[in-house]
Amino acid sequence: MIRPLFKVGGGGLMKNGYVNDGKKEKHGKPQVGALHNSHDSQISQSAILPPRGDYRTLLSYQKSEVVYQLTYRFCRRFLRRGDRTIDQMVQAARSGKQNIVEGSKAAPTSKEMEIKLTNVARASLEELLEDYRDFLNVRDLTIWDKDSREARYVRQISQNSRISYELYREFVATRPAEVVANIAICLIHQTNYLLDQQLKRLEKDFLQDGGLRERMTRMRLQERDRQRREKKINHKKM
Repeated sequence: MIRPLFKVGGGGLMKNGYVNDGKKEKHGKPQVGALHNSHDSQISQSAILPPRGDYRTLLSYQKSEVVYQLTYRFCRRFLRRGDRTIDQMVQAARSGKQNIVEGSKAAPTSKEMEIKLTNVARASLEELLEDYRDFLNVRDLTIWDKDSREARYVRQISQNSRISYELYREFVATRPAEVVANIAICLIHQTNYLLDQQLKRLEKDFLQDGGLRERMTRMRLQERDRQRREKKINHKKM
């Protein structure tokens, strides 16, 4: 029997069991703005380029950073030096984090690239998730059910705190491999959920607003219309 990771604290969970960083639900659904807000942190002065995204405001990035730091330490604690799995797991964790960064920075000039890189981040974390499952399966260790008491504890940790590795440091340093791997699995599931919501929003925005070329075309047409109106007004005044 796995002993509890920590004392049960307050703080509610979203209906679907994923963390929303203290944001309240509305009509039983997660607020998408709380999950993906990559362009609200900085104001753009350009009429063509949208505001540049600040990846540090993304919950998906914050979670992925925790996953990377946890994975690095997990590999050092529980895998033998020279094991090729170490490089594979660490690189998959890093790819998940870095592609969120690159996608956010690519957003102003290429919505397509942002979507592509976010998909790469999602795929990398899915690969990492399978590595953790394999680690547990080949050693006949337990994979927690998503509704187990332990999994619920992990989901509750960051309910009322800023997401950072410090929230998990003690558990990663002191708990056995089975517990640490399961914590990682829970965090990857949370990150993947956030990325799925992020991708839905990005795809919706792309279908609605298009990419840079479409914005430039609209701006050119608007400028031409403005110039024609000015000429007509000036002609009438003469």
